[in-house]
Amino acid sequence: MRSSAKAYRHPGRKPFARFGRLNVNRFPTYFRVLGTVRGSDCAPRWFLVQLPIKPNGATGYVRAKAVETGRVRSRVAVDLSSKRLTLFRAGRRVFSTTVAVGSRATPTPTGRYYVNQRLIPQDPRGPFGPAAIGVSAYSTVLTGWTQGGPIAIHGTNEPWSIGQAVSNGCIRVRNRVLRRLFEVTPAGTPVVIHE
Repeated sequence: MRSSAKAYRHPGRKPFARFGRLNVNRFPTYFRVLGTVRGSDCAPRWFLVQLPIKPNGATGYVRAKAVETGRVRSRVAVDLSSKRLTLFRAGRRVFSTTVAVGSRATPTPTGRYYVNQRLIPQDPRGPFGPAAIGVSAYSTVLTGWTQGGPIAIHGTNEPWSIGQAVSNGCIRVRNRVLRRLFEVTPAGTPVVIHE
């Protein structure tokens, strides 16, 4: 994004959301492009994008001149029932690993999302491990949490939890796996979470 962007329900109408160049965590704001509205000269005028706001999967139109676009080659798929995360690169499976997922009371939300931020905690031995890959999803039950209960893929200081349904909705991986995953999942990487 160049400086700021407004999201519209329909091109050219009244905006319903505004985004700065940086989000609340001081990470650049990213959207996932779902479609393009082109002018008579075939140049992009608007992009239909997935937004990093509630409700999960929210979409809107942003002016093409307000954003910069790029491509990603990676994709993450999370199967909640088997508690497995699989990384794909250029359409090929790179690796699969066991994860911890949300508990019955605080489930991991299903849907199609994307990596919208990448964070390094101050304490790599803390509950998020060495890093957190923020996903554009929010908990549907933890409404009182900071920033609305965002979901992330992160490491853990509780390795015993891997393979269990015990988190508050986030997806936990072993710290060594998280380091590898963090290297190859740039912002914009699609994340599909399913049962």
